[in-house]
Amino acid sequence: MAASTLTVPQAEVPMSPHLRGRVGMWCLITAESAIFTIFVVAYLYYAGKSTGPTPREVLEVPIFISICLFSSSFTIVMGEKAIHRGNIKLFTAWLFATIILGAIFVGGSLREWYRLIYEDGVTISSSLFGTNFYSLVGLHLSHVIVGLTMLSTVLIFALLGRVKQEHAERIGVLALYWHFVDTVWVVVLSVVYFIAR
Repeated sequence: MAASTLTVPQAEVPMSPHLRGRVGMWCLITAESAIFTIFVVAYLYYAGKSTGPTPREVLEVPIFISICLFSSSFTIVMGEKAIHRGNIKLFTAWLFATIILGAIFVGGSLREWYRLIYEDGVTISSSLFGTNFYSLVGLHLSHVIVGLTMLSTVLIFALLGRVKQEHAERIGVLALYWHFVDTVWVVVLSVVYFIAR
């Protein structure tokens, strides 16, 4: 006679909304990291194989705007701390500072592009270097603009009094994205302006 086995159904533990948001953001960051890796490898592979002006001839290291972007990681962390303590006014001030620093980065990047296009003649179709430069740096810049759009939306809601302490975890998920954007810039800055120059 065969022994019967008794199976006890296991209760599923639902994932908390806060954890679900962080897991989702980490999945997005992982996917985006893979895309950036492909662009970085392509940039490194084609470095020095282009005709026309070389990166050394036309690129200037964007020190000031890089400091602004890196500083914005500090301001978003300070904003997170403020909202966790329930200080919405201080959170709003730190968030505003983060947006200003990010906007300075975008403005400086666009100014660099203007100079490259109109003074040095480097366009996305002028050379292999131009194609790779605008693809990689433009990919990062588009992520900064998306981040600024999300941060600005939160700022509007904060100014309207719609952001509360209970939204701290959601702000933390958004901050993860912003830290990702800053981290990617470390790689892009190193590759474009130092390693492959």
